[in-house]
Amino acid sequence: MAIMQGSGAMLAGAMVFGVLASLLTGAQSTGVCYGMVADNLPSPREVVQLYKSKGINNMRIYAPDNHVMEALLNTGIGLILGVVNEDIAKLAGCQPCAKAWVEANVRPHYPAVSIKYIAVSNEVDGGAAQSILPAMRNLQAALSAAGLDAGVKVSTCVRLDVVANSFPPSAGVFAQPYMADVARFLASTGAPLLANVYPYFAYRGSPGDISLGYATFQPGAATVRDAGNGLVYTNLFDAMVDAVVAALEKAGAGNVRVVVSETGWPSAGGPAASVDNARAYNQGVIDHVGRGTPKRPGALETYVFAMFNENRKPGELTEQNFGLFYPNKSPVYPITFR
Repeated sequence: MAIMQGSGAMLAGAMVFGVLASLLTGAQSTGVCYGMVADNLPSPREVVQLYKSKGINNMRIYAPDNHVMEALLNTGIGLILGVVNEDIAKLAGCQPCAKAWVEANVRPHYPAVSIKYIAVSNEVDGGAAQSILPAMRNLQAALSAAGLDAGVKVSTCVRLDVVANSFPPSAGVFAQPYMADVARFLASTGAPLLANVYPYFAYRGSPGDISLGYATFQPGAATVRDAGNGLVYTNLFDAMVDAVVAALEKAGAGNVRVVVSETGWPSAGGPAASVDNARAYNQGVIDHVGRGTPKRPGALETYVFAMFNENRKPGELTEQNFGLFYPNKSPVYPITFR
């Protein structure tokens, strides 16, 4: 009996450790995008304090900002640092410009600021997309010359429309040849591909084909089986991410990780945009990403969009209502970072 009790205690301890490890991995896997297209936001120091108080361990910003960098000093918060789309052509055609960008925006701050990735552009398409890879190469060379390339990785943020044939997920393939070249570059440097994944827009565009429960992580939603590989999907987020994984594999870059650099659901301003749906989706994704996807189990680094409602964002009203918090720092709805 004593041996059985000891074994039971060991098993119970292992189970508790496993649960704690899972919770810790989930927390470490989740960040929030800090958008600033607003005229009423709190100061960067207040924002960073809010991240810390809520247990948010990663941040994405869309352009260099010295005030944010100062607020992040020695906090341990991981950072995706964006390169604005307007700078891509210059960085692509000018190696000294890439060196100057690194000297101005990375070297003064790293490693006291935990810069993880430089995101070269956000959702660039058309002819401008041809400048992404040359800009990435120039920034990579600048980081290497500065001795920073081991800790700071260069990538790019893409929309899901870079993937064609995204259903079933196993059929995913890059729609344009330049993306296969980007994927192979990432494979050579050990950097992830940053993908903006929005089940909200997929659901809104095809509400007759996609159930709201499947789009918002609701338990009991009908599952979808991928006939190409037999994997079963319980939510649209996983299916979209695994379509990107399939495209990477077909490009010969199956070792490249996917980091979800944006995902979210609006709380107002359009079809299916409600507080209840936004909370269901965002809490669902936070709770889920520590487990990964059917194709790639394990922690999936993911950034929720966005920290605040942004009153100057152009476009549809939903664009101003993706925030987890109002500018006065009160929550739009209850959310827990585990």
